[in-house]
Amino acid sequence: MVIDGKAATAHSGATIEIHDPATGELVDTVPQAGVEETREAIEAADAAFPAWAALSPHKRAQLLLKGAGLARQHLDEVALLLTREQGKPLRDSKIEAERFVENIEFYATLAASGAVRGKHVPLSVPGAFGLVVRRPLGVVGAIIPWNFPLTLLANKIAPALAMGNTVVAKPASTTPLSTIRLVELMNEGGLPAGVLNVVVGPGAVVGQELIRHPRVRKIGFTGETRTGINVMREAAPELKHVTLELGGSDPAVVCADADLEVAAKAIAIGRFFNAGQACLAIKRVFVVEPAADQLIEKVVARAKKLKLAPGQDPASQMGPMHTRGGREELERQLKDALDRGARLLAGGSRPQGTAFEKGFFFEPTVISDVPQEARVWTDIARVKDLDEAIARANESEYGLGSSVFTRDLKQAQQAIDRLEAGYTWVNSIQVAYDELPFGGTKHSGFGKEHGTEVLDFYTEQKSVVLAGV
Repeated sequence: MVIDGKAATAHSGATIEIHDPATGELVDTVPQAGVEETREAIEAADAAFPAWAALSPHKRAQLLLKGAGLARQHLDEVALLLTREQGKPLRDSKIEAERFVENIEFYATLAASGAVRGKHVPLSVPGAFGLVVRRPLGVVGAIIPWNFPLTLLANKIAPALAMGNTVVAKPASTTPLSTIRLVELMNEGGLPAGVLNVVVGPGAVVGQELIRHPRVRKIGFTGETRTGINVMREAAPELKHVTLELGGSDPAVVCADADLEVAAKAIAIGRFFNAGQACLAIKRVFVVEPAADQLIEKVVARAKKLKLAPGQDPASQMGPMHTRGGREELERQLKDALDRGARLLAGGSRPQGTAFEKGFFFEPTVISDVPQEARVWTDIARVKDLDEAIARANESEYGLGSSVFTRDLKQAQQAIDRLEAGYTWVNSIQVAYDELPFGGTKHSGFGKEHGTEVLDFYTEQKSVVLAGV
């Protein structure tokens, strides 16, 4: 762990083993924090806050950019750690490690550029005027899941640090290694001690302490919806600021006039990227009937071509699932769907061969004609028109991302206006851009990451009246 700028161990001596999902091999061990170590990290962040907040945005940006520059020099090292602990292909890990650096650079530069501004407000009283100024919140607790640990870490710490907050990060207990290394590099690059800390341990212990501790003023959480609801409940007594990026069941609507090659490519990437372990993964496809057979054929062909292999294999396009339990749950959902009459079009089983014996691999799988009562979330359904597709898409309790494929601007506009989601991609692969706000509706959470809008969730706006000066 990293507490107050230094490597830290658990007082109890407890450790957590990190295993490679592709081989089962022990990669490393890390200290397992308890309440005491978590409080030490919070206290370090709290002590560092006044001086960090007092720095000019330009000076904070200099230090953040220096740390990001050092991290950029170690991207290959960080990416290998991420692949070994999480399982994703090395190519994808390199992209994610670079995205971490880019996110730090984006918000450091934004803060230093003067783009983050308050307001001058004329008042009705003669001789006085008003200002609205931004102030940092204080200590931020960043709770990160295992599927995209570096991207989701950056989404929280980049705007938090750029705006003058200090941070205690808690990565998932199965993927802490790449996070710890990046925090070390950011600190070596010049961040003052205590500004950025990382502790590892169970959510019920470390996470709970971050959420409940009175000196933590903001929680940024990404994870499943049920846990997010508990985060809200536990944070309520201290009236903490909370941003929740939760689960999704993202729909893709394919109209009859769509470019089916574009749609099939985006759907295949949107579903199989990171072995489907993404909150933004496309989980339901609604295709207008005249295009259904062709689209299904193209998606199936892409699924069958995907190279399933351990993440360190240069040819790997899809690695193992992250945990044994995750694969078993997928198998239960698939069996339930097939038992209810769904059709299996591709995959559907564990791959054979010595390369797959010890890992949590599962073939890229496509099913169609899935009954609505089936437990599996993935569904290719035929619909008669756009209205039915949008209605079916909105039946979910989730509202994170959505996609529509059409050459007709009017149909695209209908989908944009009516799909209940925080993000809609039109004829596009699902990529969340730093320039645009990202966040869900309904049970997919609230609050924004990315864009300048995220800064509203890591600062307070303070009103000032100036008179007689």
